[in-house]
Amino acid sequence: MNVLVVGGSGFIGEALIARLLAGVPVAGGGPARRIVNVDRQAVARHADPRLVGFEGDICDRELLRAALGAGVDCVFHLASVPSGAAERDFELGLRANLEATLGLLELLRQSGRAPRLVFASTIGVYGVPLPPVVDETTTPLPTLSYGTQKLIGEYLVADYSRRGYIDGRSLRIPGIVARPPSPGMLSLFLSELIRELAAGREVVCPVAQEGMCWWMSRPCVVDNLLHAAALLPAAAAARRTWLLPVQHLAIGTVVEALARLYGPGVPRLVRYAPDAALQAQFAAYPPLHCPAAVAAGFRHDGSVEALIRRALEA
Repeated sequence: MNVLVVGGSGFIGEALIARLLAGVPVAGGGPARRIVNVDRQAVARHADPRLVGFEGDICDRELLRAALGAGVDCVFHLASVPSGAAERDFELGLRANLEATLGLLELLRQSGRAPRLVFASTIGVYGVPLPPVVDETTTPLPTLSYGTQKLIGEYLVADYSRRGYIDGRSLRIPGIVARPPSPGMLSLFLSELIRELAAGREVVCPVAQEGMCWWMSRPCVVDNLLHAAALLPAAAAARRTWLLPVQHLAIGTVVEALARLYGPGVPRLVRYAPDAALQAQFAAYPPLHCPAAVAAGFRHDGSVEALIRRALEA
């Protein structure tokens, strides 16, 4: 099994590659024999002959063509410019989030191998305001360029799959914790809340204590990416885009769980300074229901304590 990870040096990509190197089965087969990482900084952090890095711009089709040179059986497309950066620089977001996706799909079509492809989309496709409940029939109506670009990517993955060029699956991924500091990531405050409070440091939270968010840890999203790759072709063909099960938790609920894990003084470390725009975009989420995804085997972290512990895993 030859695996290509586009964006393998990012927060999620690093954890996915570490799991692949640990020998986890891929796409319903055996462990990866060769793992190719394409990213701006793709120098191998693991001394392992199975891992090959191609460093450069993911919009560079010749770079992608070289990375595909030995042929691939499974592709994880994780690379993107985050929401804040895509909103500030429209052309950058368009290139990295849309044109690079189309370029990758075209090269996969031309290869004639029809590999499995897992595309990291986003809950940002729904925009704001959200309806009282989000489920698997909710119409996407993005209100940021990032969500629009990812939604178009979903449609492209579905159409290339319909034509038999790839066997694609798109996952609408929620806020993943606990991310390291990253410019342009508007939802970074979710990660900072967990990481800083667990370390006993003060936090200024830009949303209200009652703000409701959708939460998932990095190990959990890797679980779901690998599960998506393992879906049988018939299951993937029946539903090309998957809304993932999440934990629907208030900011205050997470702070209370942190206090149970790290001491009763934790709530005193938080100062709330709500920003109306951030609150509307990232902390006003309704309940989310995705019975088809649950029936297909996708999972959330299980409990708020498990979410926090897994979020803080190295």
